[in-house]
Parts: sequence; C-alpha cells; structure tokens
Amino acid sequence: MKKLFLPALPLLFCLCSLQAQIGGTTTFGFTDLPLSARASALGGKALSVYDHDLNMAVWNPSLLSERTSSQLAMSFVDYFTDIRVGYAAFAWHADSIGTFALSASRINYGDFTETDNTGAVIGQFSAGEYGITLGYSRQLDSMFTIGANLKFLQSNLYLWQASALAFDAAVTYHRPAKNFSASIMIRNTGRMISTYTPGNRENLPFEIEAGFSKKPKHMPIRLFMTLQHLQQWDLTYIDPANPPQTVDPLTGDSIKVSRFRTFGDKLARHVVVGAEILIGKAMFLRGGFNYQRRREMLLDTRPGMIGFSFGAGIRIYKFNISYARSAYHIAGGTNTFSITSTLSDFYLKK
Repeated sequence: MKKLFLPALPLLFCLCSLQAQIGGTTTFGFTDLPLSARASALGGKALSVYDHDLNMAVWNPSLLSERTSSQLAMSFVDYFTDIRVGYAAFAWHADSIGTFALSASRINYGDFTETDNTGAVIGQFSAGEYGITLGYSRQLDSMFTIGANLKFLQSNLYLWQASALAFDAAVTYHRPAKNFSASIMIRNTGRMISTYTPGNRENLPFEIEAGFSKKPKHMPIRLFMTLQHLQQWDLTYIDPANPPQTVDPLTGDSIKVSRFRTFGDKLARHVVVGAEILIGKAMFLRGGFNYQRRREMLLDTRPGMIGFSFGAGIRIYKFNISYARSAYHIAGGTNTFSITSTLSDFYLKK
C-alpha cells in the first residue's frame, strides 16, 4: 500500500548527524503541506510577505487586505506516486467590516486494491482528506493587521472517517515604506468532532510560527525567514530501530558530539529561509532551503539537493502563474502549479 510521507518543516545548514522526525504524533497532517507554488518554492513556508497575494493569505489570514478582494487563486500539487493535492480560494472585501477569504483544499491518496485475508481481490477503494477554510482580516491601523481562519477538516480513509474544527490566529506588522513585514501566528488550535475509532481523540497539528520578509532598498530581491514549531524546542527524534552510534566500532572509544553542534542543529530545525529575485515587474525567480526536511529525508551517501526548493513566477496579461519544485528525497520531489487572477480586472470600466 502507498504511504504518504508528511515531513515536518524547519531548516538551515547541515550541522550534525542527529536523527530527526516529529511526524506521526497528530492527525490531519495534510494541513501542514504548502499548497501554493510561491510558498513551496520559498522552502515550504513564507509567513509574512504583505504584498496582497491571496496564495499567501490562505495560510496567514492577517495578510488579507482590501487589495486581495475579488482575487481567485487555484493550485495543483503533483505529490508522490499518484497522490494529488489541490486548492481553490476566493477573497472579497466588505467596507467597515474587513476582508474575507473562502478556500477549499483536498488531498487524494489515490485508488487502492482491496483484498481478503487470502490475497484474493474483492474490490477497490480510495482515500482522501479535505478542508474548508473561512478566513477574515481587519486592518487596525496603517501598520497592524489581524486575521483568523476557521477550518472544517474531514478525513475519509476507507472504513474510517474523522472530522475536526481548527482555528488560526495571526497578526502582521507591515511598513510599506521600508519594504518590511513581520508576522506571528498560532495554527490549528481546536479538536476532533468525530474520531476514527470510538474514544480515541487525537491531537491536531498545533503550531506557533513567526517570520519576516524584507526587500533591501534599490535591490531586486526579497528575503524571507520563518521560525516554526516555536511551541517545542527539541524537534529531533531518535529512531529506536536505528539509534545513532555512541561507540566507535574500531577503537571502542565513545563518540562525542559537541554541545555547540547539538544546539546549532536544534536551532536550525526551526528556521526556513528563502529569497525572491524580482526581474522587472512581471517575472520572479524563487529559492528556499528547509533544514529539518533535509535532516529527516537525507541519505548520508547521497545527500543531493534534499531540502532545497526553487521556482518561478510570471505575470501574463491579467494572470499570475507560478511553478515550484521541492526536493523531499533522493527518490523524487514535488511539483506545484498555481494561477491567480483578480476578477475585477476583467470588468469593463466606464
């Protein structure tokens, strides 16, 4: 049977060889997947760029603004094997109330062959999960915007179904004159409404994030940094079936790892970095690095480009089109395609 690997997301430089993985401790992990090509190209998370892009505001509702009103965004992710992910979102503004966004996302794990205990084929079934999100933001003054998401989540895994309600809250500080913005966000607070099995209520993937973006003056580049999983310092995980060596098999001496390297490794797992090069007003080149993704999925003999991502965006007529490629494992990566347009741009102006 196919398995979906949902690596958690933090990063920076390779500092040591500790084993790590924090996945598998919560349900509805698909909510952590980067859905837009722009976010995927920037390392998997870009929390704070306040440039009126609905793709960014679907994740962080405090990025919604009056200028995102009537934007329609759609995205498709070619995940692993025949797993497919997609979403669509639309935003609108209500004077004196605020800006709203409605989005729907779905992950389809594909079709499976059902067999009995003898191996005889008795049918087929499919599995998938989806979410419906209502986002809202309100600008407090010229520099601060607050936002919130209310999510309904549903999971259908053959004979087992579950649902949940989740809530996000965020605040963004933006200084357009300085080309600077910063955000802090609390994601996925809430609880399951119905469970896969009676009496087994699982946790949602709760997370605290913070980040900033900055475009240096007179430079065609925008820099991003996101700090994630701030609710938990140590994101490392020791696999009981494959523990790290503590004794040199040749000399019998103990293997010591310096405290500085251990501290640096744990710190780097919280950091996602990315950059966006602006080519004129209609084209963008993007790149990012996710250290935790690299540590979780790395093969020591073939490190390759694991943890790196890149992409590009272009504006054609009244459409913004973006693509991203993310390297999750030496066996392959993901491709993400996004398209955005502002419907009011098509209205005939009198």
